[in-house]
Amino acid sequence: MEDVQKVLQKIHSIIERDARYKIEAYSFVLGALNDTVRKLEQPRHVTGRELCEGIRLYALEQFGPLTITVLDYWGIHETLDFGRIVFTLVDAGLMSKTENDSLDDFKDVYDFKKAFEQGKRIDSK
Repeated sequence: MEDVQKVLQKIHSIIERDARYKIEAYSFVLGALNDTVRKLEQPRHVTGRELCEGIRLYALEQFGPLTITVLDYWGIHETLDFGRIVFTLVDAGLMSKTENDSLDDFKDVYDFKKAFEQGKRIDSK
């Protein structure tokens, strides 16, 4: 991965064009991807649904009962927002995708409010 300064410059460039998500949202999704892949037996590409679950677990670890408040402040209100962030990061060259990956992979993966209730196990749709 590129050094931190270049990554931040790219994220700032993204925000200048589209300010619907805060800078922390982009860096959080990058961190959640890293955490999700790190927890696999063998590093590999993860699907949108797998990443959404990884993001959910990572968010609860990081923010506990404040998770939904933090995500809301960053402009994230549904799993599709994670997908929009991911595909924006892909376009900026900060993440990669396969030809099978689609923004629809992130649509309605789980009930957003219920998913971030502390300690609650959810089923993906």
